[in-house]
Amino acid sequence: MGFLFLFLTFTFLLLFLFLTFVSFLIVRIFTGKSLRDPNYPPVKGTVFHQLLYFTRLYDYQAQVARQTPTYRLLAPEHSEVYTTDTRNVEHVLKTNFANYTRGDYHVGIMSDIFGQGIFVADGEKWKQQRKLASFEFSTRVLRDFSCSVFRTNGAKLVKAISEYSVANRVFDMQDLLMRCTLDSIFKVGFGIELNCLEGSSKEGIEFMKAFDESTALTYWRYVDPFWQLKRFLNIGCEATLKKHVKVIHDFVHQHIKSKRELLAGKKDVNDKEDILSRFLVESEKDPEKMNDKYLSDIILNFMIAGKDTSANTLSWFFYMLCKNPLIQEKVAQELRDVVGNQEGVVIDEFVVKITDATLEQMHYLHATLTETLRLYPAVPADGRCAEMDDILPDGFRLKKGDGITYMAYAMGRMPSIWGQDAEDFRPERWLNNGIFQAESPFKFVTFHAGPRICLGKDFAYRQMKIVAVALLCFFRFKLADETKKVTYRTMFTLHIDGSLPMLAVPRTTHI
Repeated sequence: MGFLFLFLTFTFLLLFLFLTFVSFLIVRIFTGKSLRDPNYPPVKGTVFHQLLYFTRLYDYQAQVARQTPTYRLLAPEHSEVYTTDTRNVEHVLKTNFANYTRGDYHVGIMSDIFGQGIFVADGEKWKQQRKLASFEFSTRVLRDFSCSVFRTNGAKLVKAISEYSVANRVFDMQDLLMRCTLDSIFKVGFGIELNCLEGSSKEGIEFMKAFDESTALTYWRYVDPFWQLKRFLNIGCEATLKKHVKVIHDFVHQHIKSKRELLAGKKDVNDKEDILSRFLVESEKDPEKMNDKYLSDIILNFMIAGKDTSANTLSWFFYMLCKNPLIQEKVAQELRDVVGNQEGVVIDEFVVKITDATLEQMHYLHATLTETLRLYPAVPADGRCAEMDDILPDGFRLKKGDGITYMAYAMGRMPSIWGQDAEDFRPERWLNNGIFQAESPFKFVTFHAGPRICLGKDFAYRQMKIVAVALLCFFRFKLADETKKVTYRTMFTLHIDGSLPMLAVPRTTHI
């Protein structure tokens, strides 16, 4: 009897605390938000309301934006404004750049995985990383080294797919692309041969899985009102996230330590081709500030930029080519026109010929990759926080502390931006007399814009083009199951949910 009484008392206490917390949350969400003031964007729910649409969140955002290009969702401390208005995007990312930072809300959610890296950092930390990264990406040594790595791993990918092709076996294109780009970014970033594509690095594959799960679980925090409590109690998804983050940080710290020891006895800095080696040389100027933790944050930010964005885009690219076989053949024909027929050519000899000069002639390939990014942007939504009250170009006000998110995925589907065929996959929209024509970065915001525009844009295009040329010159691709619905997994980057089963038909008899 006494045990039952204690159990009921404890249960009642938990229920009381839960209801108290929920009531407190509701009061905080709806207090001081100028709900009926037409000077502020119309309210379309709370940030937690997105939980109802989480599995198709970006399509839901596009659906709302077609009716209301700028709207807001309420959060406990502030409002989160969402926009597809290109004028607002330019205002936030360029015109009034100084007023918009990551903000405590976003940093609090993202810092466990991204630390103080360039995606999260503001102020002097961002300026320092931006300046150093800008210099590194502009060096010919890094460009030549990265191109060599992309060609080598592109050849390995062709050989891997050739084995499936010969046996007429189905393979997961997204998984192979993820492994390929992870191998590439580890070689370029750390100077390390990870060999995930060949399946010989169990540690590397565990890192890749932990990294993907960490970014997904971190994004879940945006719709989970209890994530901070879960983290404090170390339960549920937060306990899982903590384990994954430890795997990631242990892996990266181990390689930083190894690289530091390797470079300790070397004096010549000119042969430091990989990014980490060059950052380690720079860290000698300020070892306290640029310690191993800080270097780990920097490298992890390069990881997501170099692995996820390229692999995701290539996955959607090949998916769209399978859904549009005429476009696939037009791309393949352009490659043949530029590099010639590859009948009898060995892949290792072929990839050496994929130079910058060769790639620059492939306007239709560039347009097709760009059209893929328009509809399936690597980062589907990104945001900033207002440091001071502000008025957006569309007339709506923001209060200090409000967040504003520009929705790249939704923007790519807006008829008001791209015309009535906005949802059609049409690479020709980027061509003028066969020559690629860029659009405003505030309209095509895939690579961000303004002072924080992506430094790795050319780096990413180069990697994607080399891989695409190598694969399409040797294979014709088709979906293993045309009826299977392919969609995304809601996270920071636009992964295809699950696998991408494909078949490859050889175009040449020699690989």
